[in-house]
Amino acid sequence: MTHDPQPMTPPLAVYIHWPFCKSKCPYCDFNSHVRERVDQARWRAALLKELEYMAQNAPGRMVTSIFFGGGTPSLMPAETAAALIDRVQELWLPDSSIEITLEANPTSVEADTFREFKNAGVNRLSLGVQSLRDEELTFLGRGHSAKEALRAIAQAREHFERYSFDLIYARPGQTPAAWKKELTEALAYAGGHLSLYQLTIEENTAFHHAYAKGGFTLPDEEESEALYRLTEDIMAVHDLPAYEVSNYATPGQESRHNLAYWQGQEYIGIGPGAHGRLDQQNRIATQTIKSPERWLEQVEREGNGVELWQPIPRREAIEERVMMGLRLAEGIRYDTFRQQTGLALEDCIDRRKREQFVAQGLLADDSGNLRATLQGRLVLNRLTAELL
Repeated sequence: MTHDPQPMTPPLAVYIHWPFCKSKCPYCDFNSHVRERVDQARWRAALLKELEYMAQNAPGRMVTSIFFGGGTPSLMPAETAAALIDRVQELWLPDSSIEITLEANPTSVEADTFREFKNAGVNRLSLGVQSLRDEELTFLGRGHSAKEALRAIAQAREHFERYSFDLIYARPGQTPAAWKKELTEALAYAGGHLSLYQLTIEENTAFHHAYAKGGFTLPDEEESEALYRLTEDIMAVHDLPAYEVSNYATPGQESRHNLAYWQGQEYIGIGPGAHGRLDQQNRIATQTIKSPERWLEQVEREGNGVELWQPIPRREAIEERVMMGLRLAEGIRYDTFRQQTGLALEDCIDRRKREQFVAQGLLADDSGNLRATLQGRLVLNRLTAELL
């Protein structure tokens, strides 16, 4: 059952973390773990318990999105997803157009469960395809083939009106011509959304150790920039322009859940290692215990697995909003920023730097928005650091 949005009801996004995977990908630094056995009943009960704890601390919100992330949440029983979806809609006011996303791997076994997840209430699927080349899938440590990926995309299209998949590019030795061919092939199967990430080396991953030892090389800065510009051009031609640094969608098909993060809305996170942001007297940061076993034990003992619940210093909260907002193609709206913080955006950033970056074509300041241009997005970390 859904309710129509209520006037002035603060929107809320709900993130649910399932920490288990069949194997650990060598590039992944997410909170994911391989376990021989998972007690599904215990985990379902614990997630429901923490969900209820969060609802007590964030009552009266209108939930616009639910996102099952991981890990590999398509490995959870569909009944667990159904129970959590139903409970969210009992604890809060669900938006009549609520978005409910499940991340999934495109193995044959998982693809065969898509219908069950749709029946559980999921209405958007996000597939971790990563490549359409078998040799690259092997390098990336993926457990599926290109053929399986295309089959899974077809099944996603059959069961869900909205679906997306991820690709990783700027891989070792990848040329612009090879990436153009692969991306063009992918677009033939795409729905209204694609996530396209350049391969980065994260600490404490298998790739970090291999890269440090010279096991492989990545495109240099100039080559990476060329690949990014090529990606932008191809996606724009196919009517899936960038709405965020690494995310592309036809208008209206953007991920509502991810927009909640980038636009500075409130969100809660449940499950091991999940983060949240709430607006109370101050902006509140929450984080749960990362270890699945320790999280489970604390939830069963105390009703929640929270290890951090504290106000974010005002300056830090403002910096976070600027950094997240500039990731969006539309940038930061001056009026929304003032509404969220009580401060004028121009008073929170270096005015001289803003003028300099506008003159250099790195920022655009128009129509009530401050946004990074394509050139600015290529150096976004430096840009935001200097602005702040």
